[in-house]
Amino acid sequence: MGEELGELLSRLRARTAGLDLAGSAKRPSGWAVLEGREVVEVSHLGPDEEILAAAERVRPALLAIDAPLTLPREGYMRFVDREMHRLGLPVLPPLFPAMRSLTLRGMRLARELEARGLPVIEVHPASTRKVLGLPVKGRAAVQEALLRAGLTGVLEERELSMHELDAITAALTASLHLLGLSELVGDEEGEICLPRRDLSLDLA
Repeated sequence: MGEELGELLSRLRARTAGLDLAGSAKRPSGWAVLEGREVVEVSHLGPDEEILAAAERVRPALLAIDAPLTLPREGYMRFVDREMHRLGLPVLPPLFPAMRSLTLRGMRLARELEARGLPVIEVHPASTRKVLGLPVKGRAAVQEALLRAGLTGVLEERELSMHELDAITAALTASLHLLGLSELVGDEEGEICLPRRDLSLDLA
């Protein structure tokens, strides 16, 4: 299935991007750009202005952000957070103390990106990898599995950080969404995009 995934991605002419957002601008956020199966750009970004500048320069057809992009209507969990737990894909809720600053930053960036005509989706890279049958954790294992899944480019050239690998996974999720190979979990309160669950690659 790894080669088949590469072939599927090669049909996509649109460029996608992934952002593994940090809760603070003082910590690195992973950034990746995917063209077909090729990872053409990977880096660490800092302040919001740097992220917005990168997005403006690339102008991806879809930007996938690893961060909650909405707040719950009540309480500290959204319906989508509860649903992800039910699916065996646990996520931290937006108003969990360690998540609050990340959520507010994600919402602020999403509004600004959309105001600039750049569509965004919320993703959870660990869940994407779990659905696809890829390793959820372990930097070396994740990088090797993404290569075996058919991705090329920067991924082949150097050892990447976990932030960068999460950003690549986010961009991959965006590409699968544009190919119609995704599903949205949640409701109008908030949605997380996942690969279609029959796409398992069994590369863990």
